[in-house]
Formats: sequence, C-alpha cells, structure tokens
Amino acid sequence: MSLIDQFGRTIEYLRISITDRCNFRCSYCMPVEGLPWLPKADILSYEEIRDIVAELAPLGLRRVRITGGEPTIRPQLETLVRMLRDVPAIEDIALSTNGVKLPELAARLAGAGLDRVNMSADSLRPERIAHIARRDLSFEPVRAAQAAQAAGLLPIKLNVVVMRGINDDELVDFARLTLENPWHVRFIELMPVGSLEASTDQHVVPSDEVLERVSDVLGPLSASTGPSRGNGPAAYYAVDGAAGTIGVITPMTHTYCGQCNRVRLTADGRLRTCLFGDHEVDLRGPLRAGHLLEPHVRRALADKPEQHALLSRRNGGLRALSQVGG
Repeated sequence: MSLIDQFGRTIEYLRISITDRCNFRCSYCMPVEGLPWLPKADILSYEEIRDIVAELAPLGLRRVRITGGEPTIRPQLETLVRMLRDVPAIEDIALSTNGVKLPELAARLAGAGLDRVNMSADSLRPERIAHIARRDLSFEPVRAAQAAQAAGLLPIKLNVVVMRGINDDELVDFARLTLENPWHVRFIELMPVGSLEASTDQHVVPSDEVLERVSDVLGPLSASTGPSRGNGPAAYYAVDGAAGTIGVITPMTHTYCGQCNRVRLTADGRLRTCLFGDHEVDLRGPLRAGHLLEPHVRRALADKPEQHALLSRRNGGLRALSQVGG
C-alpha cells in the first residue's frame, strides 16, 4: 500500500539529514554562533538510515536526498551512498551540499552510486561567499560544479537564495552559466528563517522580478521542462539555444504545496512532514526498540498539513534551516 497523506498526495521522496553540523554559517540558514549540536548518540547511524529506507521502499519510497547541515563533513559518506544504492526499489539518490568538498569527493561518491548533486551557490565572488557564509574561506562554486559534472553527477543544479541588496546584483551572472553549461540554476525566494527572519520582506526578490531582470539582459525566456530528473517545486525557463535552464522556487509568492511528494528525516530520527510545519513523529525510538515503522509513518502522514504557513510568518519553530536540511 502506497504512502498517501490525508490530502491524497503520494509520498515517494525522503530527504535525509545526516548531520546538524555545517562548515558555513549562512545568514538565512544558521545563527553565526551556531546551535547546540546534537549528542552523537542521538544521531542516526548509517545502518539505521539504511534500515529506515529499506522499510519504506516497499511502501513506495523511490527517491532519497542526503542533506545536512552539510552532509559532506560526515566521514565516509560514500559508505552511506553504497548502502542506499543496495536498497531495492530506490531509483534515485541525490546530495545537497555547499560544494566545498565536491572537488575532493565527487568521483568517490559517484563510484558508490550517487546519481546527482544540488549545490548551494549564493555568489560567484569569493569574497562575497565568505561574507554570506560568515567563514574565512576561498571557494569557487564553478570549479565544484565542474568536478561534479566530470564525475557524472548529473543533472547539476545550482541553488541561489536571492537576497535583495546582498547578492541580487549577480542574477544575470548566474543565468549566464546556463548558456554554455548543461546546468540548472535555480533562484530561490528568501524564506523567514535565520538571522534575516525579521527583515525578510525587505530582502525578498519575487521570482517574477528575477525572471524579468534576467530576460532584460539575456533576452526572452521560454518555458522549459527542466532537468530530466528531480524537478521538484521549481518552474523552469531557458534562453534560446542555452545548454542549461533557469529555475525559480517560489515559497513566498507562488506556493506549490499541492504537489508535495516529500517528507524529511532529521539527523536524530524524527520524521517531519512539512519543512515549515510543527508536526514530527519519532522513528528513532521505535527503530532502536525493534518495532515496525510503518504505523508511525502513516500516523505522521495523517497529520501532514495541506500547505506551509510561511506567509503568516509561522515556520514550525525552526531556528535554522540547517536543523532539517532545507
């Protein structure tokens, strides 16, 4: 029997946070001082994550995404990828990362069975990346994306959280990457979480404005089917003749909850049915007690909300997106 929520939406996609830690402190994601880290004993082991996925796969789970925090800072990530690859019925394994360790890890992860990568890239300028990430680092997102491409981790998506007065002067620079590269640059509207929560309104750049500003410089944009796998909530467009596409993700101006097919597993084993909802069900306790998880999962889906409440500034109690992997 499929996993279906109270509104008839079929759930086939699980986002798995494997750590609450991150080597960045992006202003929209985590406080500069960080958060109290989860005790190691509370974090699901790779074997426990595999067991959860293996129990849900016969119920219709087909796609998983490994997230954090920053998942690449957890040791031997390729071990988890290999375990998930061995679960029958799992068709797609993806990774969300800030990309810092991709040049080092991309080939190993691909060899273990990772299919594709989503990479956060909020600037193309090293000094601005350091400012947004609030870390002293020298990082080139294009080089990281090239490493993922060379390893065959396709399609490659670059996720840009657009913040007015902070990085919105780079919209066209990012869009130009799609002219020659088969990448999918996705502009995400800023959401009211993190240190920018109180000033979200002044920093949000609506997706319609993003598309208008890009088309004013690069020419008309046509609707596109987007990447071949994992389209998710984005709407895609392309410049005529471009190798890649431009996407927009619009939680603040055009909600897409009606097509939601996903739930989230936190690093300490709680099933969260909506990124910005306040309903969670513990799976770690039943798992470690040797109990079946299906009744707990179905109970969670019975309470999955119809849509998030971001527009009324309710974010489900999240202090940071890093708590659930975005």
